[in-house]
Amino acid sequence: MAENVAANGSNDDDGTREQDQLLPIANVGRIMKQVLPPNAKISKEAKETMQECVSEFISFVTSEASDKCRKERRKTVNGDDVCCALAALGFDDYAAPLRRYLNRYRELRGDNKDKANNNNNSNEDKEEQSSLKFSMIGSSKNSNMRPFD
Repeated sequence: MAENVAANGSNDDDGTREQDQLLPIANVGRIMKQVLPPNAKISKEAKETMQECVSEFISFVTSEASDKCRKERRKTVNGDDVCCALAALGFDDYAAPLRRYLNRYRELRGDNKDKANNNNNSNEDKEEQSSLKFSMIGSSKNSNMRPFD
């Protein structure tokens, strides 16, 4: 697990350390705490296991999105590619809400770019983006999305 990686700092074939390919464990723990009751505790082992799983999942989806880009002779993976990759890999229940989030994000970003050009950035826009992010997390934990059913 991650404790072995930290102890020996082993390198992969491409010269990067395995721990450099994982999400920071503090961030993983913070995300896990957001969906648990306030008094819940998370063991170090649970955080490390989740850290490895989410990092592998991100690599898996990104690889599929990258393959799509390569076939289309593009070098940049974008949000639409990630949504398509999720659907292609059988994660349709996650692709649809992510696509809605991406569209809403683009709408807000477009509004922010217009306002930035007019020197009118507001905290309301930042709050709306933040609430959009957390509503996305909330909708996934409250729904019955089970990709493996």
